Amino acid sequence: MGGTGGGGRNLRRDELRALEQAARASLREAAQPKRRNLFISFVEEDLAEVNLLRGQAKNEDSNLEFNDWSLRKPFDSEDAEYIKRGIREHIRQSSVTVVYVTENTTKSKWVDWEIRESIKLGKAVIAMYKGERPPHNLPSAITELKISLVPWSHEAISTAIERAAK
Repeated sequence: MGGTGGGGRNLRRDELRALEQAARASLREAAQPKRRNLFISFVEEDLAEVNLLRGQAKNEDSNLEFNDWSLRKPFDSEDAEYIKRGIREHIRQSSVTVVYVTENTTKSKWVDWEIRESIKLGKAVIAMYKGERPPHNLPSAITELKISLVPWSHEAISTAIERAAK
């Protein structure tokens, strides 16, 4: 009586070791944060700070990782519909829109539209700010749509992106 159940063959030591290594690698990979596709919405006056964020995400010591699908330079056009089509395509390729808000943000004619368009396309949106508290004037879409505001810290941004992407 008794028996091993299953009726399978016994694994050799090297096969067992290979399975253990594969399982460990799989667990390590699952524990790593996924690299998300982001669209960063911001006003042109804040480009230097947004470039700093982009650079921090490339730093090997940072837990902030993302693929940046935002615009590198403004569309060279006066045709608003052409610009909207181009921006919309960048938003479509993203899973989360991150809005960088400063005192300058409400000056933008595009940030509010990008927030609303992101929501319309089914994308998650978070807003981040630098400093101790968010600026007083925010794009109306942030307050109307109750967009989450997070401080500029790698941990807070990473956590917000992961929550938003699910």
